[in-house]
Amino acid sequence: MSYDVIVVGSGPGGYVAAIRASQLGLKTAIIEKAELGGICLNWGCIPTKALLKSASVFEYINHAADFGITVKNADADFPAIVKRSRDVAAGMSNGIQFLMKKNKIDVIKGSANLKKGQKVAVEGDDKKITEYEAKHIIIATGARSRVLPNLPQDGKKIIGYREALVLEKLPKKMVVVGSGAIGSEFAYFYNAMGVEVTLIEYLPNIVPLEDEEVSKQLERSFKKAGINVMTNSAVESVDTKGNGCKVLVKTKKGDETIDCDVVLSAVGIKRNIENIGLEEVGIVVDKDIIVTNDFYQTNIPGYYAIGDVTKGHALAHVASAEGIICVEKIAGLHVEPLDYGNIPGCTYCSPEVASVGMTEKMALEKGYEIKVGKFPFSASGKASAAGHKDGFVKLIFDAKYGELLGGHMIGYNVTEMIAEIVAIRKLETTGHELIKTVHPHPTMSEAVMEAAAAAYGEVIHM
Repeated sequence: MSYDVIVVGSGPGGYVAAIRASQLGLKTAIIEKAELGGICLNWGCIPTKALLKSASVFEYINHAADFGITVKNADADFPAIVKRSRDVAAGMSNGIQFLMKKNKIDVIKGSANLKKGQKVAVEGDDKKITEYEAKHIIIATGARSRVLPNLPQDGKKIIGYREALVLEKLPKKMVVVGSGAIGSEFAYFYNAMGVEVTLIEYLPNIVPLEDEEVSKQLERSFKKAGINVMTNSAVESVDTKGNGCKVLVKTKKGDETIDCDVVLSAVGIKRNIENIGLEEVGIVVDKDIIVTNDFYQTNIPGYYAIGDVTKGHALAHVASAEGIICVEKIAGLHVEPLDYGNIPGCTYCSPEVASVGMTEKMALEKGYEIKVGKFPFSASGKASAAGHKDGFVKLIFDAKYGELLGGHMIGYNVTEMIAEIVAIRKLETTGHELIKTVHPHPTMSEAVMEAAAAAYGEVIHM
């Protein structure tokens, strides 16, 4: 069977690339060995957000008295919460199946192996191997949980994110290793469910890629919620003998042993580039990353790579954007390279964290003279009414030209607010123009306008 485009992998990079290719009139097929939608829809972004919503609802109920409402004997049915999460994921995966049919994309089930001459061999569940060819082959095989030598995952006592999504019962105590988005989200979720959580981070700050002020605020909020946060700390070993785990942690004050029921390893990702034929085809790999140009072409004509297997941010929305750019370039459209300096990042714990662009430290290191504006949600009428006064919006401007260098938010619903900053930076809007952009009242988004005003000494409500 011959195609114009074959996409290997059906995550948010792969399925979006396939749909765009079909829209552009290219005969397209997609190869997937597991569920359509990849990790994001089935074992990542979507099911975790379903769990986090349940945690948020449970927290609201437990604090109903703060809103003048009496609720008695609220209980979290953990198996039902997990089932809802899996049902949501299954529904989304079925939705991708519908989109494939709607866009007349052939779905090929099985494990793909790249071959020379723009061919792909697919081994199905019946072990039968069928060969397909295409003018353009896009690799979108994604990534999985990274396993450290001192944290070998057994799926029971030392687990990754997949197992964390489907635990049969709540542990009493959990240690989460790594405080990036995955670690912080699960630490929040299990803490909200009543689990005694310890969050361990090797670096000085949790969510270490965020602006330092945001990191410090999240640490305060986590500690206030009862999460034991340990920074500048490293897990040396885990003893899984007996009923639970004994986690040996090296801290600045010396070694400490923490007893728990389960350890969640959230220390990053490993790209899925093994056993897919890269060596046979001759595609260049550098330190676990498939090397591409700005339009995702590898060194071998006709072969491309997008998403987590490339050097860009390992984020679903980045993979989707890369897939669209890749396919539009293939179709001969005029396209611009993706601006990796304007990619939003979101962490969906409570309070939420969202950011884009440079941190204050990065801007100073790059030699900018900056203006910084910060507006706390404690001064926001909407935040007070909603009962979510923790957090702030922080904006960083180039003092010379008024360019918005970075935006950093922590608080209720800020993951829905960050897109405004992304658009502002894309449109090269200045600080003064942002101040004069009328924001609706009362909203959380007013804090963006107020933070800009604070940077220029014009803030009203603070």
